[in-house]
Amino acid sequence: MKVLSAATPHDWPRPPAALVAVRLGDPPDGARVTVAGLVILRQRPGTAKGVIFLTLEDETGVVNVVVWRALYEKFRRAVIAGRLLRITGRIQRQSGVVHVVAEEVEDISPLLDRLLDCTGDSMLPQAHETG
Repeated sequence: MKVLSAATPHDWPRPPAALVAVRLGDPPDGARVTVAGLVILRQRPGTAKGVIFLTLEDETGVVNVVVWRALYEKFRRAVIAGRLLRITGRIQRQSGVVHVVAEEVEDISPLLDRLLDCTGDSMLPQAHETG
């Protein structure tokens, strides 16, 4: 990932120990993995009997996450309100689609706030004023 700023790589907030989306094909079916990304879609179809489907996006692609009803009740706040989530669960492959069936859900959205809360040089590109 190329950062267009004066920030050094260790300044950039990154979810710890997460497998990137493009590598989800590597672990075998049933393997326990951790993924992280921005929540770009939440779905709770009426026909799904309480199952929540999340789509996360990282710098390499998207991750499909299945959250069963009992787990949703345990991690409700993170599932509903989290902007950046870290999910630990099991790889499941069905009809050519890879899902992560969630076992743990962690809201790591405060890492996003660190993008704007930095000292010294800004990590975001600055607009140049014309005088």
